[in-house]
Amino acid sequence: MDLNLSQKLTLGKKNVFLKKINNSYYKPEIYAVIGLVLLSIALSIASPYFFTSRNMINLARQVSLNAIIATGMTFVILTGGIDLSVGSIVAFTGTLIAGFIVNTGMSPILATILGLLLGTTFGIFNGLVISNTKIPPIIVTLGTMSMARGAALLYTGGSPIAGLSAGFKFIGRGYLGGIPVPVWIMIAVLVVASIILNKTRFGRHVCALGDNEETVRLSGISVKAIKMKIYMITGFMSALAGLILAARLGSGQPLAGEGWELDAIAATVVGGTSIMGGRGTIIGTLIGAFIIGMINNGLNLMNVSPYLQLVVKGAVIVGAVFVRSGVVKRK
Repeated sequence: MDLNLSQKLTLGKKNVFLKKINNSYYKPEIYAVIGLVLLSIALSIASPYFFTSRNMINLARQVSLNAIIATGMTFVILTGGIDLSVGSIVAFTGTLIAGFIVNTGMSPILATILGLLLGTTFGIFNGLVISNTKIPPIIVTLGTMSMARGAALLYTGGSPIAGLSAGFKFIGRGYLGGIPVPVWIMIAVLVVASIILNKTRFGRHVCALGDNEETVRLSGISVKAIKMKIYMITGFMSALAGLILAARLGSGQPLAGEGWELDAIAATVVGGTSIMGGRGTIIGTLIGAFIIGMINNGLNLMNVSPYLQLVVKGAVIVGAVFVRSGVVKRK
């Protein structure tokens, strides 16, 4: 009797363990972690400089900007949307803040606040148009991408605005406790975003909207309000990245951020967020950002052509979507 009971308990524990393993198999983040480990091994073999402390710090600093933008992109993609304007908003915000400080003598604090607000305005515009019309997000944000880039070029005359103070540059170049300031900002953004997505009603509504928009609408939840907020969040994240980039470069660059929308989308999708919406995590996006950052960093160390890097990143996105669809089918 006792032996049978013991055997049943043991069998029950094994079943629970196997169930956990089985559930983990269907989590796209697990594949992202595996990919991160394999990529780390491959790059460390390919380049002796990859795992040096100097390169790791540089990698973390590079990843921080994409991770911040991709965090906003995660909210958008979770609803089944897309935002192509993020890179242009980065350039617009950076040039605006630099111009306010250098050309008008405005205080860095006021210039930063005003620049972030104006950069976020593009996100608000995206949200207004997308939530109140039937125009696809890809079309709306494609237009905004051109508008923001054009505004940055018009404001600067196509030339960088240099001359930012050392105090302002600290935001992009400084260290706190041996860790770059942009990395600390990234960590703060990730923590807040994770809490919003996992612990608030708004976060649940975002995921529900991606699963079934009509069900959300019929339940009395304002779909328009959710879409407004998520595009505003993405606009703010892009503006924040623009601020950090301007501080890092010491100037406002009107051509900055070109192609960054691809990196942000890649980080989000590679990290396990479903391109169809409804499923995704902030930690997955962080892992995806590190994968994309490591690809860029590793290929640069090996002097690979930037054109080939675009091919690789495109292939990574397609591969991530393929893996995700395979996991969903198996489930």
